[in-house]
Order: sequence, then structure tokens, then C-alpha cells
Amino acid sequence: MNFQQILIILFSRKYLIISVLLCTVGAITALSIRMPKEYVATTSLVVDQWNVDPVSGASIPSQLADAFMGTQVDIITSHNVALKVVDRLKLTENTHLTAGFDANYKGDLRDWIADHLVKHLEVLPSRESSVMQLNFSAIDAKLSTDISNAFAQAYIETNIELRAQPARLNADWFDEQMSFFRERLQQAQDKLSDYQQQHGIVVMNERLDLENERLADISKQLVDSQSRTYELLSRKNQLALSKRKHQFESKTDKSGSYESLEEVLNSAFVQGLKGDLARTESKFAEVSKRVDKNHPQYKQAYAEMTSLKNKIDSEINTVLEGISNNATTAQQRDERLLYALTDQKDKVLQLKQQQNEMVVLTREVENAQKFYDNAMQRSVQTRMESEASQSNIAILNPALIPQEPAKPKVLLNILLSVFLGTLLGVCAAFLVELLDRRLRSPIDMVEQLGVPVLGVLSAAKKTKSPFVKKRAVL
Repeated sequence: MNFQQILIILFSRKYLIISVLLCTVGAITALSIRMPKEYVATTSLVVDQWNVDPVSGASIPSQLADAFMGTQVDIITSHNVALKVVDRLKLTENTHLTAGFDANYKGDLRDWIADHLVKHLEVLPSRESSVMQLNFSAIDAKLSTDISNAFAQAYIETNIELRAQPARLNADWFDEQMSFFRERLQQAQDKLSDYQQQHGIVVMNERLDLENERLADISKQLVDSQSRTYELLSRKNQLALSKRKHQFESKTDKSGSYESLEEVLNSAFVQGLKGDLARTESKFAEVSKRVDKNHPQYKQAYAEMTSLKNKIDSEINTVLEGISNNATTAQQRDERLLYALTDQKDKVLQLKQQQNEMVVLTREVENAQKFYDNAMQRSVQTRMESEASQSNIAILNPALIPQEPAKPKVLLNILLSVFLGTLLGVCAAFLVELLDRRLRSPIDMVEQLGVPVLGVLSAAKKTKSPFVKKRAVL
């Protein structure tokens, strides 16, 4: 079937097409006029993403715009938000809404109204901005306005709840943990205090510094005493050597003495006795020249000289005994200082061990205090977040009562009905033509009857069809 045949068929069935068109337009027009009027109220919202938390001041990673806006659309159209609208406006008492309640509905009337509201709600997020439109349609203009604004308020409240609810749960959890951290801190402090009382520690560092100074002082005294002892032992050894030499000389020539020792040379009393001895010897030499040894003067001078020599020997022996006694005393003092040094080292080592234990206990207290402070800070922060009433959503334009209905659109419906009626008319024409096929052109004879066309006789009078003339086909 070519285009010419289609035009011939349509022209032939023009009355059928016009009838279908008129019926369609009339039916849709009447239906549009009789349809209840619906009013659409629009509320505009501004939804911004927070980059900084308003409570803690911490940076918040921004989400993708499409995902964020999609999440907000899902929140607005959620059953929870719709329930808040029902409770806010007390829609369960609205007779127009409750009249259509389905008894077979699984939920109660409140849930049924909430689902009904969601079906008539349209959320249109902007692709180029953070503005979002809430459109709600209803047969009552004021009701549509109230519900649209109520959805905006319920959405803001739900957004705040979604932020506050996790924070409230976290705050409750932190409150439970605070007792644990407080008890842990108290135990660490009690342990440190008991250890200080047990060992009598008031200020550990000052006590350790004092004991270190004592240790250094004792060590210095020991070094000085050992030096002095070494010197005295050297004198004592020199004395022993001189004594053996004196004994040897006494057996040979009865001469020699300890006069070369430093202590003897430094003794003023010995040197005074030596001076008296020198004068007595001089006097004895003078007397021995004048008188015989049996002379009383000789004997007196000799006795004085002998007495002075004995005094000198006695005093030298006293000096020598003092050297030996000093060496022995010095050795005993070294032993006492060494014992005191060992005892002081043990005390310092014990204090250092106590200091190490104090450091561990103090660090445990500091860590427990740090955990407690962090938990307290987080608890206060989460508690503030749970009680926060701020939101990143604001109503840009509240819904106003619409003056004209948005539905039905009669003119648009009429235009659509013209298109639909024409389409239905054409379809009906082809359907009728298929049921009642006729010969309308030479091509139809060839295609339908399968006989050749010998010629076409045209009538002088024109037919009404502009596409074909009445012909006599042979």
C-alpha cells in the first residue's frame, strides 16, 4: 500500500475519523470540566552542606551533590516525615481525608493518611543550586498550603533529629563510660598515694638530689682519706725501714737515729731537746778535758747528757708511735667511709628504683587523667550536639494559598484530545477498511483481483475527491 492509497482511504473514511475525533474531544473536555480541581502549593527550601561542625568546629567532608540531594529527597518523602505532618495538622480529624480510608489497610488511619500525603507530594531538587521545591496537590487550596508548609517544618525537625539522635546515643554511651574512666583514675591515684605513704616520699626529685649530693660528698671524703692513709702508710713503712736500720746500726757502731724522718724534724720539742743536748755535750766535752771521769762534775755532765738523750729517744718513740697510730686510725676511717659509701650507694639505687616506680605510677595517673579528660570533653561535645537545634535547612519561600487550580488543565487536555482523537480516528478508519475492503483505484484491482487494467474511462463530471476521478475500468 502506497501513500496515495492511504490518502484515498482516509478521505473515504473522513466522516468516521471526524466522528471519532469529535467524540474523543467531547469526552475529554467533559471529563476535564467535571474533574475536581486540584491546587498545588509550593514551598522552597535552601539545603546547604556544612563544611564545619557548628559544635566541635571540626571539618566535615563534603558529600557529592547528587547523592546529598537524593538523600534529602528520600528524607522528605519518608513515612516518618509524613507522620509528623499528620500529627502537626491533626489530619486524623479531617473528614475529607478519613472518608476514603480503606478498611483492608494493614496500618491504622494515621499511617494511611501519611501514605496518602506522600503520594500527592512532589519534591523537585535543583540541579544547579541548593534550592529544593516541595509541591503538594489537594482539592482544598488552604489545605494544600498548610500541608506543604508542614512538610517543610517536619523535614527540618527530622533533619535535626537525625543529627541529634546519634549524638544522644553517643552521649549516653560516654556517660556510661565516664564512671569506668573515673574509677580507673581514682585507682591510679590511690595506688600512687599508697606507694608514697609506704616509702615516705614527699618530693622525690629533691630527696634524690640530696642523697646524690651526700654520695658525692662521701666519695670525695673517701678519696681524700685514702690519699692521707696512703701517705701515712708510706710514713709507717719508712719508719719500719728506719727502725730496722737503727737496730742494725746500734749493733755495729751504736750510732744512728730517726732524725731523718719528717715528723721528727718537724717536732719543735725534739729539736729543742737536741739543742739542749748539743749544749750539754759541749759542756761535757769541756768538763772531760778538765777533770777525770770519776770527778763529780764529770759524772753530773755525763748524767745530764744521758738524760737528754733518753728524753730525745722517748720523744722520738712517741712521734713514731703517733705515726703508726695515725696510719691505723686512717685505715679504720677509710673502712668506715667505704661502708658509708656502700650504704649510700644502696640508698641512692633504692631511691632510683623508687623513682622509676613513681614514674610508672605517675604516668598511669597521667594516662588515666588524659583518658578521663578526653572522655569528658567528648561527652560534653556529644551532649551539646544531642541538644543542638540548628539545621542547615531554611525555608526560602513558604507556600502561599494558590489562587487558581493547577489541575485539570482544560485547554491542554483539549489539545491533547484533538491529537488523540485524530489518531484514534485514523486507526478506526484503517480498522474498518480492513474489515470492509473496497476497490478505490486501478492499483486495488491489480492487487486485490489480480487482473490487468486495459484502460480507464474518465467521466466528464468531477467527483468530490481531489485524489481520484470516477472512472470506468475495463
